[in-house]
Amino acid sequence: MLKEKQLLLQIKKGNQNAFKKIFYNYHQSLYRFVFYKIKDEDQSDDITQETFLRVWKNRKSIKEDKSFFALIAKISSNLCYDYFRHQEVRNRYKNSVPDFLKHENQDPESINQGETLQTEIFRLINEKLPDKCRNIILLSRIEGKSNQEIAEIFSISLRTVENQIYRGIKILKKNLSNLL
Repeated sequence: MLKEKQLLLQIKKGNQNAFKKIFYNYHQSLYRFVFYKIKDEDQSDDITQETFLRVWKNRKSIKEDKSFFALIAKISSNLCYDYFRHQEVRNRYKNSVPDFLKHENQDPESINQGETLQTEIFRLINEKLPDKCRNIILLSRIEGKSNQEIAEIFSISLRTVENQIYRGIKILKKNLSNLL
């Protein structure tokens, strides 16, 4: 415990060697803690790495008299919560992207291109848009909710909804420019 306090004090001062020691001391335990919740090796590894990255970025606010494992467990639990929340949104809208690109009179190549575009749009919505923007775009474009309804759902201004839709469409256009 005394050695941990000393390492944490050194980390607060920016000592990378002390951080490496803490990292190697706790990495495996934290990974197992996260894996128990997530049940996905790659995602557990990502969350473990992100936890230590956040510790380093916020090292000046570390309280050396508190348990370090309690700190990283709390950070990783929040990251796990974010992961599950993101998965829930993805699953909710996975099959909601409309099939507007398929028409009976289209040739197979056009249908294939339409499906490719539809898949890419969905991937970009989930991977490139920030959470708030993604949720607003999905409600607006997939569920057909009005901007006013979305503003009421999120308790935000109508102008914020409009800005988020504009921002989301701009990001999508930028990332789809190679397909269009």
